[in-house]
Amino acid sequence: MSGQLNGLPVVVCAFEFAFHGGSMGYAVGEKFTRAAQLALEKNMPLVCFSATGGARMQEALISLMQMAKTSAVLERMKQKGVPYISVMTDPVYGGVSASLALLGDINVAEPEARAGFAGPGIIEQTIRQTLPKGFQRSEFLLEHGAIDMIVPRSEMRDRLSSILSKLCWQQSIAE
Repeated sequence: MSGQLNGLPVVVCAFEFAFHGGSMGYAVGEKFTRAAQLALEKNMPLVCFSATGGARMQEALISLMQMAKTSAVLERMKQKGVPYISVMTDPVYGGVSASLALLGDINVAEPEARAGFAGPGIIEQTIRQTLPKGFQRSEFLLEHGAIDMIVPRSEMRDRLSSILSKLCWQQSIAE
């Protein structure tokens, strides 16, 4: 969906955890790709809000292929200089975190949001070690350089508007 945020043009898409766990299968991957293509065509920034359990495993390989598909379209955006802001709500796991959620030019997360490829319980069982406190929480991810900032939902509109105004200004200079 394209529109404006405080007068700035933007394409926005969102994953809704309440609908099938926000999982990404063929249809969701296609819709994200189309949103990114629209952003490319119109030279407008893309903002994606993610709340997901990951790939839709009921679709097997087709859902996993969406990771490559969405990553490829984001690479085209990067090459053309079209900004992409990823906003992670809670939770953001699996294939979405391993692809589009952490590939933003700017990666934003809400406070205490959980993000990672697999949940901490699975990781602890696999490596047979106890993970650090707060592992996979947005504060831990910020401290370790995986995300760029933490923004409370109540401040999200204004912060995104500020970021977009700077990115769009930079973009207009480059043209």
